[in-house]
Amino acid sequence: MKRRLALIGFCLFTQTAHAGPSINIGTMYDYMDGDKSTFLKRVFNGGDSTAFVKVNILEILYDADGKSQEVPLKTSADGTARDGLMASPARLIVPASGMQGTRLLYMGERDKERYFRVRFVPVVPEKEDEFAVSGEDREEYKKTLSAGVSVLAGYGAVFFVRPKDTRYESVVENDAGSYRIRNDGNTVVVIDEFKDCSLKNDQDCQPTTKHHILAGRSFRFEKQAGREYRFTLIEGEKSKKLDVKG
Repeated sequence: MKRRLALIGFCLFTQTAHAGPSINIGTMYDYMDGDKSTFLKRVFNGGDSTAFVKVNILEILYDADGKSQEVPLKTSADGTARDGLMASPARLIVPASGMQGTRLLYMGERDKERYFRVRFVPVVPEKEDEFAVSGEDREEYKKTLSAGVSVLAGYGAVFFVRPKDTRYESVVENDAGSYRIRNDGNTVVVIDEFKDCSLKNDQDCQPTTKHHILAGRSFRFEKQAGREYRFTLIEGEKSKKLDVKG
């Protein structure tokens, strides 16, 4: 099957004079619900050449101050089991104007929420990359890439794995000069499409933003007279539109 995909891809890119892959992974944030253990992530290639994509996964750890670091996943002593998220397959051959999917599988305890960085990195296939292509095909692919393509753009998504017993509890504190949402639950809450606009002029708005409130943390903003703050509070499958005036 892998060989067939490779041949299809090479037939497509050898017909183009100026080839170059261009991948799109869709949303940059994905969430695995507490009752799920798999998630299908699709990778699209809008370019005119086959994309060879490696999927790399790191775990994101947060300290008490909210600072994060990305670390490799832990494995068992014999190297046969992983604690965390894995991609199957971890190598994708995506034809030009086509799509391929990888299934993200979670292995481990679900007593608390965990966070992962999933990177999709287009590469020029080498022998050690384990793509099912011959040496001749690899060399032909390198030749057909546009001379201007020296760096292939990749993307990193943040993946949230919710605990098995998911609990939402958002506490709102609306004071005279500020507005605060405290997450007393055990899983992430999303503030989506946060807009800060003038009450007198809808065109006078700050850039729209998105925020994630991790369990035990808060989202807060100062209210200003004459301003309106609109956003959507998302708790899993439930969402609520809110409008706060300064």
